[in-house]
Amino acid sequence: MESASPITVRPNADRHRYELVDGDKVIGKAHWLPFEGSAGPERIFFHTTVKEEYSGQGLAGRLARYSLDDTIAADLAVVTVCPYFKAYVEKHPEYQPNTVPVRPQHLQAVAELTS
Repeated sequence: MESASPITVRPNADRHRYELVDGDKVIGKAHWLPFEGSAGPERIFFHTTVKEEYSGQGLAGRLARYSLDDTIAADLAVVTVCPYFKAYVEKHPEYQPNTVPVRPQHLQAVAELTS
């Protein structure tokens, strides 16, 4: 019988992402981009994935919650370009005071990174 390892979330600042980890295997990622906003530093969340075989377990929500809590604790504003993060914040209004609206500059920064 295979023993189940606890699934955890960890920051990986070098790769600009938060990782959902099962044992030593990365099973999900929340990618972000640092951005200097007009009111101070921001973190743009632009892409989130969880491996298909782990879907339906609420893990993406756990990843989003950890990522948002850690970002807010670091005194960074949140920018939700990622559709999952946008929907998560809409469902969890306690995060809304820490978000800033997506602006064209945010989209341009993401486009430059991913092109």
